[in-house]
Amino acid sequence: MLRCRPDSPAGFAITSESLDALWRSHAPGMAVYVARKTLDAGSAADLTAEVFARAYTNRRQFRGCSREEAIGWLYGIARHEVSHFVRRHRAEARAVARLGIQRPPLSDDELGRLEDLAGISELRRRVATHLHGLSHEQQEALRLRVLDELSYEQMAEHLGIDEQAVRARVSRGIRALAERLAPDAREIRELL
Repeated sequence: MLRCRPDSPAGFAITSESLDALWRSHAPGMAVYVARKTLDAGSAADLTAEVFARAYTNRRQFRGCSREEAIGWLYGIARHEVSHFVRRHRAEARAVARLGIQRPPLSDDELGRLEDLAGISELRRRVATHLHGLSHEQQEALRLRVLDELSYEQMAEHLGIDEQAVRARVSRGIRALAERLAPDAREIRELL
């Protein structure tokens, strides 16, 4: 498939000027998108800035032909950043707390506005409602695995059952929760 070149008349190049224009027009929407994915308004602001910084750093990798493709590329970077955030968040939070480092906070008004725009309170309420609909065993297994970050071996010891049974409870709990959240996930995707 032929791709247009950024320097061709129909091309769209990622430059500091074009990225600045995309920041002004799309950073607020991207912050809402990221906040919905992370359920953390403060981190959403940081991640949104990181998306644009990464886009500038990797601007030569952009192969699109239009502003719309550049926007899609930015959201692809955002999905990647959110994925990394979810994986590293807990470890980083512990390290930051140990070192006593504080990032410049958003004001309560800024956090509240971003949380309102992203509907985070409602999303948290929906997840909690669906979680409470699971069996007690599944709820406990998910709490121990996800919130308490126990290994399957530690969970088996804590629950007094074998590791295979623990894995089954976690797997069934995740599958049941995913099924219950499926309608909400479709609604959220439609909002984005």
